[in-house]
Amino acid sequence: MPLTSFEELPGSARLWIFAADHELSHPDSNRLLAEIDRFLMEWTAHRSHLTAGRDWKFKRFLFIGVDESAAGASGCSVDALVHEIQRLEKVIGVTLADRGPVLFRRGEAIERVSRVRFADLAGVGDVSPETHVFDNTLTTVGDVRAGRWEIPAREAWHGQAFF
Repeated sequence: MPLTSFEELPGSARLWIFAADHELSHPDSNRLLAEIDRFLMEWTAHRSHLTAGRDWKFKRFLFIGVDESAAGASGCSVDALVHEIQRLEKVIGVTLADRGPVLFRRGEAIERVSRVRFADLAGVGDVSPETHVFDNTLTTVGDVRAGRWEIPAREAWHGQAFF
């Protein structure tokens, strides 16, 4: 019901970022977004509809934001979102809810490796503190708008790999 555009969400809106394990095709992207839109239109917390929006970046990053000024996302509503993501993973054949891997740029390409592998790459100089990483741990839409999502590794938790 209260589905809004991601751009209209306030900076204080709560944020979840889901990163696909591979770039999705156009048909798979369309299916994912249609299913997410359907879910968000019905998403509730304690029988109150949530005002939510989503964005899709680089054919692999799904942003879900909730304006909690009218109704906040509860534990049960967040569980419902995660269950929907897990359902869609099976339907589309993609991993979205695994928050363990590191996603980073190598040129224009986006790579996804385990944290251990990223540390190994740092150890041999294949990635540097200047390598652009995606910080999918951000918690507000304002963090994304402030440019804190795709940043040099030295500015994110990923920088630990270099010390």
